[in-house]
Amino acid sequence: MKQHGTDSFFVVGEGVLEFDWQGRPITRQPLTVEELRRFRFSRLGPVGAPIDEPTRAALAAAITARVPQPDSAEPPIPAGFTYLGQFVDHDLTMDRTSAQLGEDVTVDELMQGRSPALDLDSVYGRGPADPNDRICYTEDGVTLKVGTTSPADFPDDRVKVELTGFDLPRFGGAGGTAADRRRPLIPDNRNDENLAVAQTHLAFIRFHNRVVEELALKGLARRRLFSAARELVVRHYQWMLVHDFLPRIVDPAIVADVFRQGRRFFEAPGDGYAGRGLRPTMPIEFSVAAYRIGHSMIRDTYQWNRVFNSTGPGEIASLLQLFTFSGTSGNFQAGSQIPDLDNPNSGTVDTLPTNWIADFRRLFDFTEANRPDLAAPAETGGGNVTKRVDTLLVDPLVNLPAGTFGGRGSTVPNIHRNLAFRNLTRAHMVRLASGQQMAEFLGVEPLSADQILHGNQGATLDALTDEQRATVLAATPLWFYLLREAEFGNGLLGPVGGRIVAEVFHRAIEGSRTSIVRDPAWRPKYGPDANTFRMTDLLLFAFEGKADLLNPLGD
Repeated sequence: MKQHGTDSFFVVGEGVLEFDWQGRPITRQPLTVEELRRFRFSRLGPVGAPIDEPTRAALAAAITARVPQPDSAEPPIPAGFTYLGQFVDHDLTMDRTSAQLGEDVTVDELMQGRSPALDLDSVYGRGPADPNDRICYTEDGVTLKVGTTSPADFPDDRVKVELTGFDLPRFGGAGGTAADRRRPLIPDNRNDENLAVAQTHLAFIRFHNRVVEELALKGLARRRLFSAARELVVRHYQWMLVHDFLPRIVDPAIVADVFRQGRRFFEAPGDGYAGRGLRPTMPIEFSVAAYRIGHSMIRDTYQWNRVFNSTGPGEIASLLQLFTFSGTSGNFQAGSQIPDLDNPNSGTVDTLPTNWIADFRRLFDFTEANRPDLAAPAETGGGNVTKRVDTLLVDPLVNLPAGTFGGRGSTVPNIHRNLAFRNLTRAHMVRLASGQQMAEFLGVEPLSADQILHGNQGATLDALTDEQRATVLAATPLWFYLLREAEFGNGLLGPVGGRIVAEVFHRAIEGSRTSIVRDPAWRPKYGPDANTFRMTDLLLFAFEGKADLLNPLGD
């Protein structure tokens, strides 16, 4: 699966779920090569009933209505976690065998390679020895490449310089198309869909390189440097997800129960999966609904750095600009509009302009790590927090750039640019269970009719017809149901959504080649103590704890 907007799922035990040429959802038997090669989805709950397109369109319009959406609160979630969540999604769905169709790969490698895992394959690929992925590594075969920014004209001489280590590495060169030159030298191009996830990926590259540096200083033999560094990086990443990321989006009591007591519903011990070891599947209920709650966390504007904020020389950064200043969805060109972004060869700049480097102090709260000196400066807009997880999406998500769903260079109907409609239509295609069906499957009390219809300061369904409201109430689309559930849980996924997400994370970590679930005695070494490692600790280590690296443009 190379794009978010996949219109085809290979579901183990069912076949290939997709649309036919008339746009109708169908199930077909997979070709032999598909059954062997395609990413492995599964169905956790029952099959759901379809919802007609006019109802899906009306519900999508309600979700993306131009109404204010509250920020996350009590406690607020730093906005960087939105894009860390996207980075994690790409890691989970990275198919490590997609480039190996003509290679000598064992069946076991194929089975593992097309299974979800949380082991940073989107960063490492198949490693420096692989002929396809070695291009991502430096000549030493141990460290990962970083890129260099392009000098910018605005607003002062401090940005009229190239800075190495603050953009993703890119193909560059004098030949080829602009899209070819901007293409990132990373295993998963989806991590260059927007600037925030690209800068997150870059942070993980720097974290790996710093771990390599520390191990080398301690005298570790060169032949062991890469594997030892990768193992340490993956373990710290998994620890951070369990102890820092998940409790910010899922009821912490659910996270604690799953990681202390184990799974009860998804590929749980005793249900026939115990012998599959490193071969998990990905439930469509997670991929198509539960983990798409991150779309509700997205802001329409960001206090980005000293240049682009609400009081700086440039305007506050818009969500569209985060797409623009990326290689996969954008063209790095100031002033670009969506028609230009749909042309992959528009623009004249091939790497990130220096004035768009992230100020990580505005994306994460370093005061949590006892670094008040790294607090975002309030006088220039301060930091960013996510929007509350609820049934509202910010307005720019009505009109996505085509590059975010693999549609660049083609004609895209306007309704297909609406992210809410895309989510609801994908669920329709795979006949996803309703929220009520999943609540019954998990043995929890479902939301009431009043909660579904009226919510808690979320989307209003007044514009839907009586018949459409009755349809939504009778079989609430799972994605919408889980967002409603979060409205009544202070923005946290609750007994249905939280259980699905926590159990899938547990299974994906258990099934990773390096796994803290299979090694519960392991403890982190790069945090303030043996039980603490947060995203801020990762960034502090990756950027040497220095303000001029976490925020190279200064204040």
